[in-house]
Amino acid sequence: MSDKDLKVWCLLGKKAGDNTQVLALADELALPYEEKRVSARSWELITHLRQTPTLAGIDAPSVAQIRPPWPDVVITAGRRNEHLARWIKATSGGKALLVQMGRPWSRLQDWDLIVTTPQYFLPSAPNIVHNSLPLHRLSRCDLKEDAKRVQPLLGELARPWIALLIGGDSGRFVFTPEKGRRLGELTNRLAATCGGSVLASDSPRTPVAAGDAVEQALLCPHYHYRWQQGGQNPYRGLLALADAFVVTGESMSMLAEAAAMARPLFIFDMGDSDLAWWRLAHSYRYKPLSHRFAMTLGPQRMRRDIGRIQMRMVADREARWLDEAGVEAAAKQLKLPIDRPQGDEPTSSVDLHRAADAVRRLLAERSMDVQVPAAE
Repeated sequence: MSDKDLKVWCLLGKKAGDNTQVLALADELALPYEEKRVSARSWELITHLRQTPTLAGIDAPSVAQIRPPWPDVVITAGRRNEHLARWIKATSGGKALLVQMGRPWSRLQDWDLIVTTPQYFLPSAPNIVHNSLPLHRLSRCDLKEDAKRVQPLLGELARPWIALLIGGDSGRFVFTPEKGRRLGELTNRLAATCGGSVLASDSPRTPVAAGDAVEQALLCPHYHYRWQQGGQNPYRGLLALADAFVVTGESMSMLAEAAAMARPLFIFDMGDSDLAWWRLAHSYRYKPLSHRFAMTLGPQRMRRDIGRIQMRMVADREARWLDEAGVEAAAKQLKLPIDRPQGDEPTSSVDLHRAADAVRRLLAERSMDVQVPAAE
């Protein structure tokens, strides 16, 4: 069977970061693929109480598009599409190879390949590829048109341009107004010290009060896009244009995409430092509280700690912390050449090649397993 006869299905869901990983791997494989947009029912979580794959948690329009001819590879990410992917494999008689990005809720052995990153604590196994960062295919060259669209919005803002990419609540990280104020003040000091400007953009996860606190603290020349205001999101253009990045550390995707731009990257710690979590009112919200229970009581493969990615990036000098003590040094870094030896391949490219090669090996192994009847 030639590559042109192979078929890939990409199961896409509600999370942009998950979809980015799925499509990045599909593009890197350079095989024909179809995008299947899947919507889960509100009670979908309950279906994970059973091991047998079921379509019960998927809405009817999504199920209607899942029909033969079955694909050779299914790529998915996140919990909501897991049952669907496993149902496709079962119904196809095992034809479909299953590739899960991140970490599955079902048993690890249910997947032909899992492409994971450090925050998930997954073990070493033949069907698990351990990468450094979430997959994507963005580069400055790919974003030229986005840069042209956004640049007129920036007027005469002085360079260096510092892109401030703002996320929101995730796991144990809660983006409070106080953290928003501190983030705005630190970024403001960084821009003022190096004589530059801030290009800020928040996201659907950014709490309005925290976003307001950031905006009120930005006194230097700046451009600020607020998700609530609507209009076209400038995120991709800011990636292309920025001379440096400040990124809230809870977002794996933003960290990975900013790192790929090969510009100075500063991480704002969204944690609560050494403060006892049980003394903080925001720790009793559903997400941080459920995260702490899962980290304490759940099996290791169900744990998740984004801090592991942040620590690795800092240790490998892909990023630096942005804090009160480091603003002066950070500002000096913006006036220096990028500290990346010539010829180094970005981590994002290495990870992407590794994941795609693993899928290709699976396809090759399956092809070799096909038995050709002996001639009589």
